[in-house]
Amino acid sequence: METTIQSQVRDYYGTQLTTSQDLKTNACCTTDIPAAHRRILATLEPEVLDKYYGCGVCVPPAVADCTVLDLGSGSGRDAFLLSKLVGENGHVIGVDMTDEQLAVARRHVATHTERFGYTQPNVEFRKGYIEDLRTADIADNSVDVVVSNCVLNLSTDKAATYREIFRVLKPGGELFISDVFADRRIPEALRQDPVLYGECLSGALYEQDFRRLLHELGIRDYRLTERRRLTIENAEIEQKVGNIKFYSLTVRAFKLDLEDQCEDYGQVATYLGSLPDEPHGFTLDDHHYFETGRPVLVCGNTADMLTQTRYASYFNVTGDKTRHFGLFPCGPSPSANSDAVDSSCSC
Repeated sequence: METTIQSQVRDYYGTQLTTSQDLKTNACCTTDIPAAHRRILATLEPEVLDKYYGCGVCVPPAVADCTVLDLGSGSGRDAFLLSKLVGENGHVIGVDMTDEQLAVARRHVATHTERFGYTQPNVEFRKGYIEDLRTADIADNSVDVVVSNCVLNLSTDKAATYREIFRVLKPGGELFISDVFADRRIPEALRQDPVLYGECLSGALYEQDFRRLLHELGIRDYRLTERRRLTIENAEIEQKVGNIKFYSLTVRAFKLDLEDQCEDYGQVATYLGSLPDEPHGFTLDDHHYFETGRPVLVCGNTADMLTQTRYASYFNVTGDKTRHFGLFPCGPSPSANSDAVDSSCSC
């Protein structure tokens, strides 16, 4: 049964917002879109772009021929981008609970299929709830990649949502999301504010509760690829939220049995430079950049992320786990923990 908050969110994105210009804050704005993605976005239908309400960039590399699930796909902007990236042999499933948004996405499927030169559609849009992906008929272990763009904070049951994500991911599959998080737990009074919730603020998870939630689900190591402080730029809403700080985080996590600490086994990873559009290097997270051809000592978890996932063919990893050297000095660079504010927006 749909909750009151779900009904309010559905109404907010289905009827109250008509274009991205109707948003009351800049929490759902996009920066740093790769040039290759911008070229594809420029070919999408204007209605799809106008009704896009996401934040950050949530399309990982190496998705050719993959099955990708887009949670809260809305008007289909990211799903159509992925449709081009996965190719005709890949498959993209967009899931959304809002009829109006689904209608926008569905009426442009044929146009983009023809525009991309495909003989048949490789993208579909299903109605369902992200807290229960069985409502959209998503089977266990059926998806290579799950993406979501500023939507998971809108979930009314975060534990159920993340449980569902790792149910449908294949072993070695990747969760890659951009979402809003908070530096503390949001008071219940703010959570009940329909505008704050709809603007992706009062539903935001406290970062440490996010870490604990993934750990409870068996995901003991996840990585940040980007972190930026959000400015709200709305005096009335700033007054309501007070001292709460909000961040846009881009997170990747794999369905792997990893250790809860970075351990040193003397393993070395070398990026081969063979990923499309990334000939010079590959960024795994905020403290792992692999320059093409340069061997890098890595922890056991990082080695598993590179060898037990779809990234395996792009790396040469030497060594195994037969000999242990203790904890690995692994962690983000100091700049990754800065409190710098990014107020730019290029929606």
